[in-house]
Amino acid sequence: MVLTSEKTRTAACATYRPGAAVWVHRGGRWRPGIVLSASARAVTVRYRPTDSRGAGVDTATAIDLQHRGTVDALLDQAVRW
Repeated sequence: MVLTSEKTRTAACATYRPGAAVWVHRGGRWRPGIVLSASARAVTVRYRPTDSRGAGVDTATAIDLQHRGTVDALLDQAVRW
């Protein structure tokens, strides 16, 4: 899945809100994630690092994030805001 290119603008970290669905670029792939918190420089996300049910938490910068418009059945059902 290609989500970004050199011509695509990247949203600033401060524009992401807790609970927002995002794509997180990790390990050479885009993974589904949920924003936990954000500052001007970084976003903390819960994301699926593999195709299994497990989830991880990491800090990402704007270049590694994209808004996600699709539902991830395993990750999104666990989020209760």
